[in-house]
Amino acid sequence: MQNFIAVPFKTESGLSQIDGIAKFSPAGIVLEFESKFLGLIKGGVKENAIALEKLLDVKFRKGLFKIGTKIEIRLRSFAELAQFPNTDGKIVLKIKRDDFEAAREASERLNRSLDEYRGSLAPAHIGVSELFEEDTKELDRPSGTM
Repeated sequence: MQNFIAVPFKTESGLSQIDGIAKFSPAGIVLEFESKFLGLIKGGVKENAIALEKLLDVKFRKGLFKIGTKIEIRLRSFAELAQFPNTDGKIVLKIKRDDFEAAREASERLNRSLDEYRGSLAPAHIGVSELFEEDTKELDRPSGTM
């Protein structure tokens, strides 16, 4: 049984047009893509994986009548983001109308997996006084003030 949902996408990065397939699974996302400089010169197929723990969030953006639909992916690290075609700190996958349902389902499943992952992390047990200890020290006041 296939444990991922494949969603074809398009995007741009500078003067390059990018066509690819995003594979969404409970472990994260794998992006396979090929860039074409000015729509003519192919840059070769690349494959990059984004593990679940590297994701900040994934948002499904419905278009008007399923046109203009996109999936926006934000990562926890800007250095990781540099490996992917990105715009304004996000990986923006433009989805065709025919792939609307697959994209919606893929993003919903991934968000459930992300919620489960975050819920399984042990919370840090730090007291409030420890968080603000440095900030709550007595300040030296100039003479003549309260």
